[in-house]
Amino acid sequence: MSKSAKKDLYEAPDYYLLDELLTDEHKLIRSTAREWVKKEVSPVIEDYAQKAEFPKHLIKGLADIGAFGPTIPVEYGGAGLDYTAYGILMQEIERGDSGIRSTASVQGSLVMYPIYAYGTEEQRKKYLPKLASGEMMGCFGLTEPDHGSNPGGMVTNIKDAGSHYVLNGAKMWISNAPFADIAVVWAKDESGKIRGMVVERGMEGFSTPETHNKWSLRASATGELVFDNVKIPKENIFPEISGLKGPLGCLNQARYGIAWGALGAAMDCYDTALRYSKERVQFGKPIGGFQLQQKKLAEMVTEITKGQLLVWRLGVLKSENRATAEQISMAKRNSVEIALDIARNARQMLGGMGITGEYSIMRHMMNLESVVTYEGTHDIHLLITGMDVTGLNAFK
Repeated sequence: MSKSAKKDLYEAPDYYLLDELLTDEHKLIRSTAREWVKKEVSPVIEDYAQKAEFPKHLIKGLADIGAFGPTIPVEYGGAGLDYTAYGILMQEIERGDSGIRSTASVQGSLVMYPIYAYGTEEQRKKYLPKLASGEMMGCFGLTEPDHGSNPGGMVTNIKDAGSHYVLNGAKMWISNAPFADIAVVWAKDESGKIRGMVVERGMEGFSTPETHNKWSLRASATGELVFDNVKIPKENIFPEISGLKGPLGCLNQARYGIAWGALGAAMDCYDTALRYSKERVQFGKPIGGFQLQQKKLAEMVTEITKGQLLVWRLGVLKSENRATAEQISMAKRNSVEIALDIARNARQMLGGMGITGEYSIMRHMMNLESVVTYEGTHDIHLLITGMDVTGLNAFK
């Protein structure tokens, strides 16, 4: 057995007894996901990250634990769960690896959600059940080579050709792109309005070159979407939605999942450092007995506890359809920031061992460098909060 396949001993911190705020269903969903991560993800993830390869065989398991579109109604293949359950699933999966959580987030929040929220009944019936079961995988095309934080500047465009539309342009930094069966793509029409559509693999002129040489999210497949005069049937266009409201609505779903997910990575780093601090002996006693190490651990568990309370409350608001985009921004930014700080401090506590694949910390740290940027950068989310509290726009 390789070192990376050693037993996963993870225990989640719950300093403020938040379990009392969860339903029995929430706890069952969590224990199912946690056991799956321990059994299927932890033993193999280091090897896949080292090889920079996505473990495709995990797709079926993700579907089985309900990670694809858990809030989508049962009639379309989803589980019809509340948003706390969705958050818990993302937390447990990212505790294993951010890249695996990204695969689930994209499928549920960025592919299934827009088809459910903006699509026709025919589109829902055609795609959602297969996406929920993992039989079909999707990706989300918004970011372009020259337009990241400013998606409204996109140049990808569709032109009406009578019986169909013609799509031209390119998207980049697209999770799941290399193996996706469909892509939810956003493009400008002749009037400059942003429209959403489903592009299917196999359509002539549509290609998905893979992005290589990543130091982050190495166990996740990332690529480009290239459209060269792709004919899009009119029934593949989302009929009602136009403008940035469509893609930004999807991003709110994804950011919500990240707020929970990044906490999972933080909790794994803390748990690893805590266990190591009790076992590693220097100067005649466990390093956990020294003041500076206790300071690190105390600050870690404090920030995790604050983050847990934040996302739990956000989950309640989201399930009641009362969560604002600005509240989601705050939680996404906070969770990722504290996760990065915790990963860096945990890495130091492990010394040289902290950079090896025998422990998960360095992999989490590298992954989180992507998570702090995607779905709205750290700085952009600060400005969203700033604009919300002042009423003044600092973006322009």
